[in-house]
Amino acid sequence: MNDRAVSLLEQYDIEVLRTRKGRGAILCDTDKGCLIFKEYAGNENKIHIQDRLLHYIQDMGRVRTEMIYPTKEGNLLVRDMEGVSYVLKTYCEGRECNVYEKKECLEAVKLLARLHLCMEITPEQVFFEKTSGRGFSAGKEYEKHNRELRRVRKYLKQKGQKTWFEICLLNYFDYFLEQALTVTEEWTQYRLGENEAQGEQILFCHGDYQYHNILWDQENWFIVNFEKCLPDNPIRDLYLFMRKLLEKSNWSVSLGKELLSAYEEERPITALSRIDLYYRLSYPEKFWKIANFYYNSGKAWIPERNREKLEKLVAQEKEKQAFLHQVFRSF
Repeated sequence: MNDRAVSLLEQYDIEVLRTRKGRGAILCDTDKGCLIFKEYAGNENKIHIQDRLLHYIQDMGRVRTEMIYPTKEGNLLVRDMEGVSYVLKTYCEGRECNVYEKKECLEAVKLLARLHLCMEITPEQVFFEKTSGRGFSAGKEYEKHNRELRRVRKYLKQKGQKTWFEICLLNYFDYFLEQALTVTEEWTQYRLGENEAQGEQILFCHGDYQYHNILWDQENWFIVNFEKCLPDNPIRDLYLFMRKLLEKSNWSVSLGKELLSAYEEERPITALSRIDLYYRLSYPEKFWKIANFYYNSGKAWIPERNREKLEKLVAQEKEKQAFLHQVFRSF
């Protein structure tokens, strides 16, 4: 971010005492506290939804989150001469949640449950005109993933000389693609019943709830980066957080059960949502990511990291299926 972008801070009613570089952003020490100034890639309608949601959460008073700081004119975005948009938000200088410390992970799950309690919006409270209703279709997203997987498999089969990584990827393709198709078909049927059962209630998700976005400032937790917020089953957030932790713990059954229990201490999980979580964890999303990244990047040189991810995925498949059976299927 350059000096011209920093000059945009003049549009805000703040006194900037010092600026310093952060991760893809500029941290600003101001008379209003620590703020963060960063590029915004979404559309203007989305940031207004995000702002209203954050105010709604703040009014509930259960968790601490970032807030969008408006300009002197009341705008949520500013733009430079090239049309690039920027947003200024409150910030908490602290460390990220430690994924290798179980106590912190359990606290982060409880925090997520309290956040979800703040985002349960009834029809009478709807202020998101363009998102009233089910804004996200899990079935459609995974059908898209499945089409991409078929495309990659076709490319690999037609490719002549293959690298070791490509041979290995192709060897496991039929197994994971069949898994993806089966889960999608079953999930689509389930979601139809779920939509009928849930009625008119609109639920919002953070959209990117992972340890990078959960900060500790020596006193309390602070949640940031709501740019991907959207209406969906809150299980979406729990799934993302759990999947990353379970992959790091080789799909530990005990850890998975503790995470679910910690969440339910604050917010019970319905039977339908538990089934939703099962299908999200069952879908081979990590395989899709590896295959999709390979297909959409330069193939002259394949990073060693890709091979390591594929090997780890295959090595953990037995443990993953055992986890799904013990936690979800055997009751």
